[in-house]
Amino acid sequence: MASLNVGNLGEFLREQRRTARLSLRQLADAAGVSNPYLSQIERGLRKPSAEILQQLAKALRISAETLYVQAGILDERHGLDGVEVQTAILTDPALNERQKQVLLQIYESFRKENGLGTADRDTAASGPGVGRVTDTPGTEADGGPHAT
Repeated sequence: MASLNVGNLGEFLREQRRTARLSLRQLADAAGVSNPYLSQIERGLRKPSAEILQQLAKALRISAETLYVQAGILDERHGLDGVEVQTAILTDPALNERQKQVLLQIYESFRKENGLGTADRDTAASGPGVGRVTDTPGTEADGGPHAT
């Protein structure tokens, strides 16, 4: 294998894909990669580039930093302020997507209120709503909280 973390990355990606209830083909299409290539990544046979990880993160609606850490590109202890909390929320199988987004919005609003900014500082990071305080469509109709 090209990296010690490639197998762990593949397992993590597969778990995230299943949590998002996406088939291999659906995730491959959303990320703009081939089905066989994604399958090889999930099985630990290929090491994707940072660009491919970013595309996968966007398709999975998780932060790219989370995948970079899993791939061994970034050290979890450097420059990932708040990412651990995001990862815990995003990987919790007991929460649905709306609940995850609402929790992330609340978390980020508290960080912003305390002068810490967003946990997801890099533009190469995430899909809509992840690491940013935004008004998620449907939360008002669902009776959920709004971002301020």
